[in-house]
This record gives sequence, C-alpha cells and structure tokens, in this order.
Amino acid sequence: MLWSIPAFVLLTVVEVISVRLHPADEGAAAGYETKDAVTSVGMGLGSLVFDFVWKIPIVAVYTAVYELTPLRVPVLWATLPLMLLAQDFFYYWSHRGHHVVRVLWACHVVHHSSEKFNLTTALRQPWTSLTVWPFYVPLVAVGVHPAALAFCSSANLVYQFWIHTERIDRMPRWFEFVFNTPSHHRVHHASQGGYLDRNFGGILIVWDRLFGSFVPEVDRPVYGLTKNINTFNPIKVATHEYVAIVKDVRAASGWRERAGRVFRGPGWQPASAVPGPASNAAPAAETTAAETKAEETTAA
Repeated sequence: MLWSIPAFVLLTVVEVISVRLHPADEGAAAGYETKDAVTSVGMGLGSLVFDFVWKIPIVAVYTAVYELTPLRVPVLWATLPLMLLAQDFFYYWSHRGHHVVRVLWACHVVHHSSEKFNLTTALRQPWTSLTVWPFYVPLVAVGVHPAALAFCSSANLVYQFWIHTERIDRMPRWFEFVFNTPSHHRVHHASQGGYLDRNFGGILIVWDRLFGSFVPEVDRPVYGLTKNINTFNPIKVATHEYVAIVKDVRAASGWRERAGRVFRGPGWQPASAVPGPASNAAPAAETTAAETKAEETTAA
C-alpha cells in the first residue's frame, strides 16, 4: 500500500486535470470539492496510523492460528493466484457483512460518507478496521501464511483504487462480466433504493453474479448515505455511526431491541417503531435494512 502511494497521487492529479479540462455535465456530485477531497485524504492518512495499531493484535491471532494448524500452503507462483482468488472470495463476504450488520457498518460507513465519487474517495478509509480480521481466519486455518494473506489483501485494495472514478464509462464487455469496474462500483456507492447493498466484489464481480447481489449501472448514481452526515470533521466522519448506536442502545426498551440496534441491519427498526396498518390488520413485521434504507431514500 505504501509503495502504491506515488501512483495514487499521480492518478489523482491526472483525474483532477481531466475534470478541469473536460468537466462532465452530470450534476453537482461530479468532479471534486476541496473540503471533501481533503477530508478523504485525511481519513486515508489516519487509517495508516490506526491500521498499524490494529495489526499488532491481528497478526498475533493469525500467527497463533497458523502455528496451531498442521496445514501449509506453499507460496509459489502456482499457488499465489489461488490465494488471491480465495482472499477475494472472503473479501466479498467481509464487505457484504459490513453492509448488513450495523456494528460492522459503523466501521465501513466511513468509506460511503462522501457525496462525491472520485479517486480521493478511495482513500476515505475507516479508523476502526479491527472488525475485518475474523473473515480471513479460515484462510490462515488452511495454511495460508499471514504474510501471504497481507500481500493478497493489499493487492485487492490497490486494485480497487482505480474503480473510484466517473471518468471511465464502461470497460470491454468481457472485462465488465468478470472484474469489478468503475461502473459496477459506482452502483455500490449509490444511495438510491435499487442500488443499495449491491456489487460487493473487490477484484472480481463474479461473486456478486453468483450470490445474487449484482446490479448493473442504469441510472446515474446519487452518492453518499441515505441520511448524509453533512460534516467534514474527520473525527465525526470516523465515529458518527458508533455514536448513533450508543444513543439507540440507551433509548432501547429491552435487551432484544438493544441487540437489534447493534447486530441487525443499519436501518433496522423494532416492530413497535414502524407505523403499522389499521388496527384490525395483522401486526407490522420488523423492517429490514434494505427496506428502511429505500424508504429513507424515497422520502428524501
């Protein structure tokens, strides 16, 4: 990741020049906003510091698991593509989990908090990524060395940098079918109902096609959150959803609701909080995260 920073800077400069020379007539969300870009870069720099701290216990756990398992996967040119493929598969489930479990979303929401979509958005990373490591324990348990896993994870993140742009419309059809692209990832960052919680892939989009979470880009995405936070304060950007969880847990009426506020979807509401039908009808069911998000978007 550190070695890639010069390429990140160069590509961002190229994109900024491209936007200035050929502005796209795509509404207010297109291009750059100085405060937004500075916040994204600041979040990225902060994540380097915090990730270094979080990696100390994570490496300790991975090393313990690796030493306990009798299995070993040799790091060879023949096995490296398989490890990259496996890491991308578990990345898909980690990414999907961080959208549908609220306490995990509190970490990942940082990356979705910008109402812009450009290469600096890729740098808007969370400071609380300690929730990611459990998803990769199976890889270490089957004998993948923690250093090899770190390499594959870094390669995955480096790949995803270039797909955070509106300057590329579509790649060739075969590429769009197999790999994650700017078009697919624009859908992922969108906040309108039909695009919510879709296209979780890292390098490959085939996982979304296989597991029913793929949606193609049709309408222009509206970026940001269903309820935008309207701040450029990096501390608030990093912590706002945790603060909201604490407030909701304190206001909850029982342990079941408290658990739901933490472990259900980001938009989950208990049945008692959802406006129900007429009194002679059946009680309203608990709402799902996607339904609540879609309702919020429609209302907005």
